[in-house]
Amino acid sequence: MRGNMASRRQILTLLGALGLPLSTMTEVLAASNDKFTARPVRVRTITAGLELSPRGESPRIESTLAFLAEAKRAFVNAGYEVQTLRLATNPWLAGASSSERAQLLARVRELDKIVTERGVILSIGPVLTEDRADDALPQWSNDLIATTQSTHHSVVIASERGVHSAAAAVAAQVMTSLARTLAGGVANFRFATAANIPAGTPFFPVGWHRGPESVAFGLESASVVEQAFAGLSKGENATTRLKQQLDSVLMPVERLGRDLARKHDRAYLGIDTSPAPGKDRSIGAAIEALTHEPFGNAGTLEACAAITAALKTVGVTTCGYSGLMLPVLEDPLLAQRAGEGRFTVRDLLLYSSVCGTGIDVAPIPGNTSVHTIAGLLRDVAAQSVRLSKALSVRLFLVPGKKVGDMARFADHFMLTDSVVMKVD
Repeated sequence: MRGNMASRRQILTLLGALGLPLSTMTEVLAASNDKFTARPVRVRTITAGLELSPRGESPRIESTLAFLAEAKRAFVNAGYEVQTLRLATNPWLAGASSSERAQLLARVRELDKIVTERGVILSIGPVLTEDRADDALPQWSNDLIATTQSTHHSVVIASERGVHSAAAAVAAQVMTSLARTLAGGVANFRFATAANIPAGTPFFPVGWHRGPESVAFGLESASVVEQAFAGLSKGENATTRLKQQLDSVLMPVERLGRDLARKHDRAYLGIDTSPAPGKDRSIGAAIEALTHEPFGNAGTLEACAAITAALKTVGVTTCGYSGLMLPVLEDPLLAQRAGEGRFTVRDLLLYSSVCGTGIDVAPIPGNTSVHTIAGLLRDVAAQSVRLSKALSVRLFLVPGKKVGDMARFADHFMLTDSVVMKVD
């Protein structure tokens, strides 16, 4: 509570108990006294980029953390809610041997402690960038996640060299190992595979950095998409209207971001325009506002393409994916439609062909084989190479659950409950 004023989460709980649809919940929140509803978007992440070596460079880390704190204050003072602060580093562990990587785990733990105490999330980038086997990595990843709180990492499964088939097999082994690391399989929240992910991507787990110290931004803007389509006139072009709506909310963010970058002598990388959803701001609802059909029905692919066309033509500097996110466990309506059997994991891959960022937080059976997961990862990698686009995969193997079972997460990482989905 803030004085006598209910928080957003408390309001959402009450509205959800009444069975109100997400669009109505959003409207009610917008009319509430919560100061953060003054802006149509939330800042999902302010991500600073910093190159490190195994030695650490503590003064530069402290300087970066201080910058992130000041950046948050600037955005909050401008009326924005800032959800997370993030620090992405270069892949300084990727060239290490298995024995060296094991020794450097202590250094990662030190970094994790520092950033966690400051309320910052860390990505150490891809720890495997070559296409090769790495029998020690699954256990190392398990040890990393089990002994840290805020550190994310990834494995590269596609690059300009093509599909990394051997690395995909390693990543599948990591995912199955992490399914047993923390209760409910949530350890996989901090691991993903990366296919042609560029440096400067602000969204984790695949964010990584290269070059001068930088800053990039990611927004929670699914409600802007929904509002644009809800007000669409007959015959009006959906992509054009959405671009106009996005420009109106993105440009003030860019001005503030550029000012901060100049003041602190950081490279301004831009905004990842991917319209991340929240529990009260659904990208599924936004798509349904355009198609007037449940997500997954005919017309969904066309709507995804229309949204992506707008995301790619906005008038601000963009970075990262700048594509359509469809994270099942972060969007209650997507989870609902999955439970209704309206789309599958394979459908998410299909939608990625015209728009998406890949397959994100999709719940699958805990006993899914390494062979099956590796095949799915290679499919995503092949799509990334063929279409020259950034894609990633983050799967939730839910222990003890089979297809059709309900997976519940006790609000961990703000995940929503969902049925377990079929992989193949």
